[in-house]
Amino acid sequence: MTHGDDSMAGSIFFTSDTHFGDAGVLDDRPFSSVPEMDSALIANWNSTVACGDTVYHLGDFCHRETGDASPYLDRLNGTVHLVRGNHDDRLVRDSGALFASVDTMLEERWNGCGFVLFHFPMRDWPNAIRGARHLFGHVHGVLNGSPLGKSLDVGVDSHDYTPVSLARVEELLDALPEHWR
Repeated sequence: MTHGDDSMAGSIFFTSDTHFGDAGVLDDRPFSSVPEMDSALIANWNSTVACGDTVYHLGDFCHRETGDASPYLDRLNGTVHLVRGNHDDRLVRDSGALFASVDTMLEERWNGCGFVLFHFPMRDWPNAIRGARHLFGHVHGVLNGSPLGKSLDVGVDSHDYTPVSLARVEELLDALPEHWR
């Protein structure tokens, strides 16, 4: 499904794996508690994203047992589209309507280039050999040293716990080799 185009108002940002309210991710993050992590993630988000901006969150928005997204969404700037991750089943069931959209995978087009947004990293994706780029999360930065073609982990663990702009994504992807198979 496609939601965006080259004429979208405001700036576009991407993020993934915020895991709001999830103590299980604290061992691998520089926070001493869930409230500290949540506060830092919200502050970083709001210092980067303005009210008129759009954010594509590529899954694992909050703890898998959390069904109510409103305590977080009410505090976050921008319009949030969710590409569901493996922790988002209850969230989508109970709060899916609070997001601008909820999808499993999106194919978008910005600045003349195709993008495939999916929670999981893929070895190949639609139109990869024709220049489409792939944005993902799920792996918490583990693949940063060995990207495959024009693919990028946009998760918070890879970007200083902050959403990353379309301009920065394009800059990072432009430095990577073309996709091959």
